[in-house]
Amino acid sequence: MTTQAFVDPDEIRARFSRAMSDMYKAEVPLYGALLELVADINQRTLANDPALAEQLRQTGEIERLDQERHGAIRVGTAQELATLRRLFAVMGMYPVGYYDLSEAGVPVHSTAFRAIHEASLQKSPFRVFTSLLRLELIEDEALRQKAADILARRIIFTSRALELIARSETDGGLSEEDATAFICEALETFRWHGEATVSAEVYQQLHDQHRLIADIVAFKGPHINHLTPRTLDIDAIQQSMPLRGITPKAVIEGPPPRRCPVLLRQTSFKALQEHVSFIDAQGHAVAGSHTARFGEIEQRGVALTPKGRALYDRLLSTTRTHAPSESNAQAYMQALSNVFADLPDDYELLRKQGLAYFRYFVTAQGLAARNEAPMDLETLISAGYVAYEPLVYEDFLPVSAAGIFQSNLGDHTQAYYAQASSKDRFEQDLGALVLDELALYADTQARSLDVCADQLGITLL
Repeated sequence: MTTQAFVDPDEIRARFSRAMSDMYKAEVPLYGALLELVADINQRTLANDPALAEQLRQTGEIERLDQERHGAIRVGTAQELATLRRLFAVMGMYPVGYYDLSEAGVPVHSTAFRAIHEASLQKSPFRVFTSLLRLELIEDEALRQKAADILARRIIFTSRALELIARSETDGGLSEEDATAFICEALETFRWHGEATVSAEVYQQLHDQHRLIADIVAFKGPHINHLTPRTLDIDAIQQSMPLRGITPKAVIEGPPPRRCPVLLRQTSFKALQEHVSFIDAQGHAVAGSHTARFGEIEQRGVALTPKGRALYDRLLSTTRTHAPSESNAQAYMQALSNVFADLPDDYELLRKQGLAYFRYFVTAQGLAARNEAPMDLETLISAGYVAYEPLVYEDFLPVSAAGIFQSNLGDHTQAYYAQASSKDRFEQDLGALVLDELALYADTQARSLDVCADQLGITLL
């Protein structure tokens, strides 16, 4: 078989993302209402802000906006995590970044599977935030062993999916027929199953340790727990959700509202209480309920450099002396806005101070001056030969992710773990190293400058 017969991994990812969205819409009707709300707000925002619309056209983000989604899944064993890595690789998705959520009271550590080159991201920006349960954080030794035994018995991938993953690895890709089959089979891992694999008593024991532990351990599969569209105005979304019969979480996670958004802001509606069935001593189904899946919306801003991220983290830690909740939401947001005044709300200042990443483009005026243009970047920009636009942040924030998880477990559900997390252990379980997201942004910025130099016929200084 020749490589021409293979479906592009970017195309497989785009198809899988659409199929996942259709499946989740059928499972969680409020997700469909969320998509309608996001589409309305985005359309209104673009109509009212021509400069933003032009920025998105220049970067190509406007074409990907409607299809942009991120999902989240939680698995229980190293084998499940490593197999997910292989499954995502078929779709051109690789582990980027390491997130330790145990510091915020959530007993998992995580990575994000996504495309890593800007050309692939333009075709499909689908991402999956993937968490691995840290069983060692279950304090009760007997319960920890019971959870390990339960997880060891389950298989969350279909045999056909495993076969197609292996075929892609061996042959270097999948044919059209195999790609179609792969998408159908891979979806089964993410599908909701309302049948628990444990008794109500065991479920409660796991639940009492942490709700997330029960969600990960007690069911046939990991099920996707949210699917997130991207909005251009998350504050408008937050205000509009109650008008659509959707109750938002109390506080938007991430930085405060800004003219020049940075990193990531997220909100959600609270998790659904869903009917499930447990198993009694005789193997009969017993009706019960479980709270797991929720709706989330995100607004993405410019990616920050190491210097910018250090400033962001310092400002955030200054504000979060107490976790935000319904009781202190207004005061928290005001304090956040006050503290973040130290982070410039201006793209030119962010760029000149080395706080954020940008993509550079040659203008029509620059092309007309090819081979005659000056060689210094700042002079090129001042002369109007080169323009720049913010490089969108493609990744996640551990404090925000934990905040979303916790808000859907209840404001009073808190846990504290003294045992340190380990990136090395996570990578060992993953079966690969996680990629450095900041290095990826630096590479994208550098490639855009190389293209500018080539189009201008110069060597940039």
